[in-house]
Amino acid sequence: MMKLAPLFYGITTGLLVGASTVLMTTPKSGMEVRSSLKSSSNDFRDKLLDIKLQLADVKSSINNLTNSSKEVIPSAIEDIKSSLAQWKNETAPIQALLQAEISSIQEAMAELEKKLPKKKEVAV
Repeated sequence: MMKLAPLFYGITTGLLVGASTVLMTTPKSGMEVRSSLKSSSNDFRDKLLDIKLQLADVKSSINNLTNSSKEVIPSAIEDIKSSLAQWKNETAPIQALLQAEISSIQEAMAELEKKLPKKKEVAV
């Protein structure tokens, strides 16, 4: 079986060399890096707070819209039903007149067909 100690020593050595290389080659000092990280984390926290407030506003708007739609939609449906019933009542006499006119036109066409001489069919 392989010994794990050399593996861990290698990993530890690699991490130390990598960390020291990063610290030596950074263009900012440690104090500047910490300040930059702190500023970035504060900005991130502020943005998350803004998003949280905006989501709360959206949720409130949705709740208001839901509540108002529960009040408005039933009355709108009743208004539409009422208007449709009124339209049907107003157009019923006109519809009856149109039906009567259509019937009289059909009767007149039937009488004309009877009076016209029938065509003789030509045998081919």
